[in-house]
Amino acid sequence: MLRFVLSFFGLIFSWLTIGAVLIAVVLGAVFWMYGRDLPDHAALASYEPATISRIYSIEGKVMDEFARERRRFTPTDEIPDIIKHAFVSAEDKNFYSHKGYDLQGIIKAVIDAGRGKRLRGASTITQQIMKNFLLDGGRNMERKVKELILATRLEDTLSKDKILELYLNEIFLGQNSYGVTAAAETYFAKNLEDVTIAEAAYLAALPKAPSDYHPVRQLKRALARRDFVLKEMTENGYISPDEAEAARTSELKTVQGRQYASIRSKRPPRDYFTDEIRRQLSSDFGEDEFFGGGLTIRATMDPVLQKEAAKVLRQGLEKYDRRLGIYRGASAKIAPAKLDTEENWRAALKNAEIPRDVAGWHAAVVLELSDKSARIGIENVKEAEDGHYIPMKDLKWRPELENGRGGRKAKRPSDLLAVGDVILVRAITKDQTFVRWSLRQIPAIQGGFMAMDTRTGRVLAMQGGFSYQHSVFNRATQATRQPGSSFKPFVYASALDSGYSPSTIIIDAPIEVQTPQGLWRPKNASHKFYGPAPLRTGIERSRNLMTIRLAQDVGMNVVADYAERFGVYDDMGEFLANALGSQESTLFKMVAAYAMFANGGERVEPTLVDRVQDRWGNTIYRHDRRDCAGCKVASLETGQSPTIISNRERVMDEVTAYQLTSMMRGVVERGTASGVIKLGVPVAGKTGTTNDAKDVWFIGFTPNIVAGCYMGYDRPKSLGRGAFGGSMCGPVFNNFMKKAIKLYGSSDFAIPPDTVFIKFDRFSGARLPSDARGPHVVAELFRRGEEPEYGIFSIIDGGFAMGEDLELFVRGEGEGGEQVVITATGTKKKIPKKASFGSLSSGGLY
Repeated sequence: MLRFVLSFFGLIFSWLTIGAVLIAVVLGAVFWMYGRDLPDHAALASYEPATISRIYSIEGKVMDEFARERRRFTPTDEIPDIIKHAFVSAEDKNFYSHKGYDLQGIIKAVIDAGRGKRLRGASTITQQIMKNFLLDGGRNMERKVKELILATRLEDTLSKDKILELYLNEIFLGQNSYGVTAAAETYFAKNLEDVTIAEAAYLAALPKAPSDYHPVRQLKRALARRDFVLKEMTENGYISPDEAEAARTSELKTVQGRQYASIRSKRPPRDYFTDEIRRQLSSDFGEDEFFGGGLTIRATMDPVLQKEAAKVLRQGLEKYDRRLGIYRGASAKIAPAKLDTEENWRAALKNAEIPRDVAGWHAAVVLELSDKSARIGIENVKEAEDGHYIPMKDLKWRPELENGRGGRKAKRPSDLLAVGDVILVRAITKDQTFVRWSLRQIPAIQGGFMAMDTRTGRVLAMQGGFSYQHSVFNRATQATRQPGSSFKPFVYASALDSGYSPSTIIIDAPIEVQTPQGLWRPKNASHKFYGPAPLRTGIERSRNLMTIRLAQDVGMNVVADYAERFGVYDDMGEFLANALGSQESTLFKMVAAYAMFANGGERVEPTLVDRVQDRWGNTIYRHDRRDCAGCKVASLETGQSPTIISNRERVMDEVTAYQLTSMMRGVVERGTASGVIKLGVPVAGKTGTTNDAKDVWFIGFTPNIVAGCYMGYDRPKSLGRGAFGGSMCGPVFNNFMKKAIKLYGSSDFAIPPDTVFIKFDRFSGARLPSDARGPHVVAELFRRGEEPEYGIFSIIDGGFAMGEDLELFVRGEGEGGEQVVITATGTKKKIPKKASFGSLSSGGLY
């Protein structure tokens, strides 16, 4: 009997042994089969997750951030222990002791699978990393086996801290937040090191299903899951029972629950400047690197000047729009049923699509209309006891008709508005006291503004339209428009560098040019002809005919070469019409080109970015590459200081640059911009107005700052009579430069060495004695020893025929007060004193 029992148990042992061997063989075969072509886990040792790229202002403050997945990478030694302990307790309490897998969990998962149940996770943190990084997110036996194999391999490759670092930076925690650092900002508007025990437990509750534990919509479930994590942390010895109890009784305060203001709300809204950085750097570095490379970008923008640029451009655009007085209707509509309570209309207004980035403007909804006013509800403004109203005196607009024109002026609010209209309003104040609410609208006319440092090319401010939230199209960099007369300085620059002088006489007389399209007869803006005048007058008074003659004489090939050299065009057509600015360019290119006039003729490349660093702090781009003598020396002798050495290319002669700048100062002091630019410091510039006033420009500069303004409709059409670059863009430039000069100062334009000033009559071009005085006297700069030609023998007609009776210049006054002029044949003529004469009348394309 004993022998039988022993034989029986021996047989059972043998079968068990054989079975164990078979199971081991089968498992080994399965692991070998599934482990052959697995992804390389070793790559995780050098894994660099996609992280947020951030843009910083010159003050070091975050201006904007860009990312497809909102993640900020944080090394394991910078992640607080309370965060690590919370996630380990919630997701894998045996993390620090297992070898990558939880055997007990695996057995349970296999039993459930055998019973036909849905395969449970049973995943350790290491396995979750494998699933997130190297495998798909499916749940089947094959994927679980692969996950297990990779987890064991990873445990042999990386330390526990490194594995946890990968997990805590990669895990999705809802609200487009990846990783614990981004989640701390998203939910609590805090840095990771400032998160409390209760907040850490809430974050650790999210990996299972973030949307199921939303802090507002699923508050009860969120609190239950948070408290579970706190219990696990207590049992694992990470926190004391008292700490756990204090955390459990605390309120779950979040950004989503509006107990905290979001970090984004503390920053200015995205604008044209940072979006242009996105466009340019995405092109330079590639979109993947920009949106996921964790770049640190130091922008050139001055926040004070950027705010001022937006303000003055909006003022200029709105001034024109309100002068037209045409109201184009509500921005959106809210159904009357949603206006029955304050809570309802506020909720509906919050969701209305309307620009909210115009300083001082508020979104509002029309609640009620009477014969004398419109009652409105205003976003983020407390409801007054008797309500908020727009009086009829501020509603006397003309409603837009189907043809785009204005109808009759509104006589009652209902002529303009309807209940449920979503509108924009602004508070009108006097001596800081509220007066009334005023109806506003985004102007149909658009424009751009840009300012930059003339010496470095650093763009200090850029506004690409009235409102970025209304239209993201950047009219400073993307809109190609005809610059009109603002291009003329490049014609005159090419002439000055070709041997002409500011006192060279140019004929202002009729011109006929044969073109493939027919006979072209260009005219001055005034439709008058003014006879001969110095080169300076041509640019000061913006004379079209003088400019055409000059371009013909210099050669359009030379003019085109200059325009391309200055970066205005990549390929300029050599047509005479282009001398008047008929070929399109951008405000960005024009302002950058004018900077080279201001700095004495040295090339500067415009930039919105000073420096770009990668995620590790290595500089991968730096704009200013000039040499600094003495900057790396430990100490300098008394009286010495580091010196910046310019290594820039010279694009024009420095004397030419000064002569042109002097002529453009005349534009401001007595030309087409006179009476508009009043800054009390030396300023040069040029106006521009295209045919039919479809586009208006003004670009000007002091020695250290250049700024330009453009206005026009996105679909070009005439701005109407009275629209000129000087009158519309001039005030925008003037108001901006007041602030810029206050911040950055100004100086005189530097006089090139080895030069001399010679005085001339600015009407006739005649040379005057050195002691000459008077409004007709102008001092022109020349290189020492170079005597310019002047008078009748320096007259340029550009190869066009002149009549023999063409008046050349004023000689003086006769006995009767009449003016005595000299004709082309030398004949003297007398004309009445009251008659309009060339150099005394304005003309040109302003």
